[in-house]
Amino acid sequence: MQQSEFLNIVMPFKDKLYRLAKRLLISTEEAEDATQEILLKLWSKNNAIGTYKNVEAFAMTMTKNFCLDRLKSKQAGNLKLVHSNYSDENTSLQKQVEAVDSVSWVQKIMEELPEQQKMVLQLRDVEQYDFDEISEMLDMQPTAVRVALSRARKIVREKLLEKHSYGIG
Repeated sequence: MQQSEFLNIVMPFKDKLYRLAKRLLISTEEAEDATQEILLKLWSKNNAIGTYKNVEAFAMTMTKNFCLDRLKSKQAGNLKLVHSNYSDENTSLQKQVEAVDSVSWVQKIMEELPEQQKMVLQLRDVEQYDFDEISEMLDMQPTAVRVALSRARKIVREKLLEKHSYGIG
């Protein structure tokens, strides 16, 4: 496969790979390194890439596995949250601060979720994959994906309601 063909296949979803890596690894630098590593691995498999039924799902699975392995390694002990994805010039400063606070709270809550729930929530609500794709990526039954998503959303909703009800910060 030529470089241009490879880029046409892989580049449309490279940002999704990065966001998944970022969700799992937290650190921007770690996520960038992981994404680069996955892209290199995909390039090394570029002759066989056409044989995969869903290259994007394959790449997302590779990213998930790579990041989970990375987290298990000794070097992962000092990763930290740095997130600045949210901006909207049309809102007031107060609304921006509140929105960033809410996004920050959701991120903190998601970090505390069990790994499976965190992955399902990221893939479904952030990356917009359908249930069949998620079940293939995570090697889970579609019903189990729905249950994990439901539980994850319930936890996030309850913790946000708790925070807003009591103003605990």
